[in-house]
Amino acid sequence: MKKELFDKNPVLNLSFQFALLVIEYCETLGQDKKFVIANQLLRSGTSIGANAMEAQNAESKADFIHKMSIAAKEAEETQYWLWLCKHSNGYPACDPLVNKLDEVNKVIGTIINTARKNLLNNKKIISQ
Repeated sequence: MKKELFDKNPVLNLSFQFALLVIEYCETLGQDKKFVIANQLLRSGTSIGANAMEAQNAESKADFIHKMSIAAKEAEETQYWLWLCKHSNGYPACDPLVNKLDEVNKVIGTIINTARKNLLNNKKIISQ
């Protein structure tokens, strides 16, 4: 993994920083014996960045959009698990994670929307 790639790519950087926070939070959940939620959150929360990373080597613009859309779906699932933690009794505060996930979601949404517009524009140019 090249550090420059993360430094120059906001979605990779944000999703990696988010994954580190998720790992730390899930370790706390594990210490509290909240294993089911910890495992689900760990999987979805770290998968966001993994899918964004995979998108960097997409075979086409459509493949890039597809892989980033999977990252967005993983972010939605992660949001669900965090909401459960936030609204359940006996779970540690997760507001910093929720806030960081909001940042990640905004970047992923912008990337997908821009990529879709570019793909549509390219199709229009080709068909003319």
